[in-house]
Amino acid sequence: MALGTLDHTPPPFFRQGASALTKLSLCSALSLFLMLADARFHVTQPLRASVAALLYPLQRSLLVPVEALSGGRDYMGGLSQALSSEQAARSELARLSERAQRTDQLAQENARLRALLELRPQLAVRSQAAELLYEAADPYSRKVIVDRGLTHNIVPGSPVINEQGVLGQVTRVFLQSAEVTLLTDRDAAIPVLNSRTGVRSAAFGGAGRGPGLLEMRFMAGNADVQVGDVVTTSGVDGVYPPGLKVATVSAIDRKADSGFARILLVPAALADGVRHVLVLEPTGVQMPARPQAASEPASATKAGRKAAKK
Repeated sequence: MALGTLDHTPPPFFRQGASALTKLSLCSALSLFLMLADARFHVTQPLRASVAALLYPLQRSLLVPVEALSGGRDYMGGLSQALSSEQAARSELARLSERAQRTDQLAQENARLRALLELRPQLAVRSQAAELLYEAADPYSRKVIVDRGLTHNIVPGSPVINEQGVLGQVTRVFLQSAEVTLLTDRDAAIPVLNSRTGVRSAAFGGAGRGPGLLEMRFMAGNADVQVGDVVTTSGVDGVYPPGLKVATVSAIDRKADSGFARILLVPAALADGVRHVLVLEPTGVQMPARPQAASEPASATKAGRKAAKK
């Protein structure tokens, strides 16, 4: 073969173009330019929108099995939960129905026993709805203002309750509003009855261990009180009707060096978040006069006779 016919070009392996560093710098500059241009002028926004529109049917078709599986699982779980909720609701309805029947029977039996013993009927507690307007300005007390006052026949001492239990008592009455002192106020006190043992006591606000607690005072150190006991109004003060839920015993401190136990209560009704309440008429309005008031004229007459004899 003649030497002039040979190919003197180097093979592709030995061919060298731009260096790798040059290519990296060029690609980096191009990428940076495209990012800046897209961020500033949104040059690739139409391209991205077109690609997304083209790929959307494919994405939806690929998501169909996943959504079908997830929807079927949620359906079965919801169906099972609905069946269990229905069963629980039926059981609760049956329990409430049985309780309502027993309550009606007890009410009828109570009426018959009162008629048999010639006792006076239970007091009919009159009430009217009220709305909380705002809290009192005193930061060291627990008082609220309601939108019922003298024009609505509200009297001082009226109990204030909600669906959870006793909130407090009306302490001042204005023309169109009234001030309610809550049970957690440091000056508040309410006679209570332990619904488990039937022992009467008194609960006071402003317990020192924490805000929003009550304290049952003057209870013996060995008194039959347990954590979880529910205390209600006793009804012997002529203010609160009996049987209203007041609080639950949360802690008992029986000190060996003291004859009394320190009993803390959690109120059943909290003023936080309450908007509407019921203002009850004090039971003392419907009760006869106290014997002391009736005996005062007789005492005055006896004192006058003794003075005349002298």
